[in-house]
Amino acid sequence: MIFLGCILGMVVLTFFFSESEKERYNPNRDPKSLVSPHSIEIKLERNYLGHYIANGTINRYPVAFLLDTGATDVVVPASIVGKLNLKKGRAGRAMTANGAITIFETNIDHLSLGEINLYNVRASINPSMPSSNVLLGMSALGRIEFVQDGTSLTLIQKSF
Repeated sequence: MIFLGCILGMVVLTFFFSESEKERYNPNRDPKSLVSPHSIEIKLERNYLGHYIANGTINRYPVAFLLDTGATDVVVPASIVGKLNLKKGRAGRAMTANGAITIFETNIDHLSLGEINLYNVRASINPSMPSSNVLLGMSALGRIEFVQDGTSLTLIQKSF
């Protein structure tokens, strides 16, 4: 009986600390939108590494975005391209922190983060990207405003 109690206790602790670690890595797993007649705002919190990571969708498939103002395009790891219904286009070269790589052009029909929706977004497929996180680069971020204040970043999409 004591053995089963210990096993049950370990399972509960593992689950608790696993969820805690997920929250530390991505504090924006369910980003809340503030919708007004003139704009949509989402306030994101930095994770424990100092990055802004937030859940969203590409073509209605759930993804985790890593906001990257240094990336020209939205960059999608090749490992999830099939799930996102993206077509591999023309090959090209890109400079990354790890050197030059071959990438492929693609286009995202619909990208969403909270209530912010972007359509027809230029993107790149990176076959060398080990993470499943999608880099939310300037082809998307350039269409919205963003303001950093301390450890938070507010994304603002103006209504037309």
